[in-house]
Amino acid sequence: MKSRAAALPAAVTHAPVPELIAATAQSPDGQPNALARARAFAVPLIEGERLDTGENTLAHADAVAAILRQLGGSEAMQAASYLVHACEHLNRPQEVIAKAFGANFAELAVETTKLMRVQQQARAASVGGTVPGDSAAQTENVRKMLLAFSRDLRVVMLRLASRLQTLRFSAASKRPVSEALAHESLHIFAPLANRLGIWQLKWELEDLSFRFLEPETYKQIARLLDEKRAEREVAMEQLRTGLEADLRARSIGATVQGRPKHIYSIVRKMRGKSLDFDQVFDVRALRVVVPTVKDCYAALSWVHERFSPIVEEFDDYIARPKPNGYQSLHTVVRGSDGKPIEIQIRTQAMHEHAEHGVAAHWAYKEAGAKGYAGVSAASAYDAKIAVLRQLLAWERDLSGLPGNRGLFDDRIYVLTPDAAIVELPRGATPVDFAYSVHTSVGHRCRGARIDGAMVPLNTPLQNGQTVEIATVKEGGPSRDWLNADLGYATSHRARSKIRAWFNAQATHETVARGREAVEKLLQREGRTAIKLDELASQLGFKTADALFEVVGKDEFSLRTIETLLRPSEPEPTAGEVLLRKPRSEGRPPRGGVLVVGIDSLMTQLAKCCKPAPPDEIRGFVTRGKGVSVHRADCSNFREMAARNGERVIDVEWGQPKSGVAAVYPVDVMVEAADRQGLLRDISDVFAREKTNVISVQTQSVKGTAWMTFTVEVSDAGRLQRVLGIVREVGGVRAARRR
Repeated sequence: MKSRAAALPAAVTHAPVPELIAATAQSPDGQPNALARARAFAVPLIEGERLDTGENTLAHADAVAAILRQLGGSEAMQAASYLVHACEHLNRPQEVIAKAFGANFAELAVETTKLMRVQQQARAASVGGTVPGDSAAQTENVRKMLLAFSRDLRVVMLRLASRLQTLRFSAASKRPVSEALAHESLHIFAPLANRLGIWQLKWELEDLSFRFLEPETYKQIARLLDEKRAEREVAMEQLRTGLEADLRARSIGATVQGRPKHIYSIVRKMRGKSLDFDQVFDVRALRVVVPTVKDCYAALSWVHERFSPIVEEFDDYIARPKPNGYQSLHTVVRGSDGKPIEIQIRTQAMHEHAEHGVAAHWAYKEAGAKGYAGVSAASAYDAKIAVLRQLLAWERDLSGLPGNRGLFDDRIYVLTPDAAIVELPRGATPVDFAYSVHTSVGHRCRGARIDGAMVPLNTPLQNGQTVEIATVKEGGPSRDWLNADLGYATSHRARSKIRAWFNAQATHETVARGREAVEKLLQREGRTAIKLDELASQLGFKTADALFEVVGKDEFSLRTIETLLRPSEPEPTAGEVLLRKPRSEGRPPRGGVLVVGIDSLMTQLAKCCKPAPPDEIRGFVTRGKGVSVHRADCSNFREMAARNGERVIDVEWGQPKSGVAAVYPVDVMVEAADRQGLLRDISDVFAREKTNVISVQTQSVKGTAWMTFTVEVSDAGRLQRVLGIVREVGGVRAARRR
């Protein structure tokens, strides 16, 4: 028996190429012999290599270019069949191909290469027992395919043609095809070709895929078709010539031809309607092509007069075209032997569309802004919109396949005014759409049109709609958009962007409030010439805005800034005391700090270590500012003493005057896990322990809060007890004196 697989390609009847397609066969970049140049460019790179299927890469590219040429594909599409494989051997394919052939060729080749890699990864992920149609990788594959197609629709034709050639090669060479690839071809590529109305690709993809998925069933149906083939073909030829002559006798210029027998469609009908092979109508089928729509109905009338029609099998796809634009009259009649015959009646234009589908529109990319060959850019745009809607319909088709329930239920695809596809969660609104386009568009969104009609901003979007956003030059989102009950924003992206905008506004207001307070302080101190960034740096902040923010939040005392601006001014309680000579032993000293052997000498507590009783202290005679008193363990003091030991003097704490205890500023460092209310809880401890806090500096880094409290104490020993209580506050990791 003759191999059915070998006969399949020959069964394709190629329709004449429409004038629109012929016009686009010229290189859009005005380059002569671009196709030949693309092949010559690729030959040194790919002629010696083979694809995963075992097919020679150059032979595969030649065959794909031929398929595209038969479908009326443009020169750029045919050239891309070579450049796609050349991309694998180039370090910067987009740059190299654009320089040699133009941006149009480069974009098409690179986009197709990206999609090929996605599909290869998806098939690889499905290996190991996962059913390809049910895998998450398959779902993501389809989504990426859809978005890739929206960027350049010609990618669809390239992928369909390449897949068809892969199956043809495997069938002709009797090589096995992986289940994942065959399944993808049957359930993804063939339905896509069907949605786009490219029948000559659809039926061949279906038959070849089915041949590898169910070889025994395929052989059984092929054997049944071959049985009594000669007898059936003689009868059908007599019927064909007779019908053609009868129609011409009625002044209907009809061409009648036999219709190819598609094994997969026969199997589907047998399974779907529980029929035996002999009960399948399109085993015997004719196609009638006539000049006009009027002739279609005239031919139908004559067919029904001559044969006995099966009424329930009649379909008028001229009055009610299929969603993909397919038009034809379908009827089933009984011949003289009582066996059913399917007859399709259509015009030549309908036949060309049925064979090529929307292939006539793939040249939209070459049209540019000015159009091409008498076809306006507006017409090309309309064609692109039509094809995109079919792609979206294809996605809905896939949602309904067995095993695919819920795969796409959570997503929708809508179109921009420029005919780009935008993927959104189901239930998304124009506000979600605006933020998916650009954050700035979302902030300035004030209105929306869906398919040209103005709608409220909380209108749920549907698959395939074209959405246009009306914006203002400046502005921000509304707080209503965050109200879940009002339904303005449903996507995570939109809601996070809206919250970020309001948080930024609140921060801006806080910074402005802090800046105003700091600038007023500088005016009072007569220090307006000071640089704000330098002031912030001296206080331990990276920027002036960081200082303004904590001041605006009342988390940083202005008194700390005053102290920095007036370093030589004495503290009211312990900043400056008179030193006296030591009195006779046995009498307690009077005053604050004693410097041995020197009378009436001004002293000041060092800010680097901030000593307080009962710390062991040392004195250092400064130049012009008296004696600086340090803690004995102060690193600064040890360095100064090492350099100028002669200026070190002994000091000790004196008794407070009039029985009133002096207080001393001391720095306390706290490290804690950052949380809401942390500063308040620590401040409450100091308040309960009657420890006055005169300033606070805070900084949070990766969830850890670092705080510096300046507190007033009369006894550093008691401070240790207070710090012990601070360490018990939730989240506090360490609390110590600096």
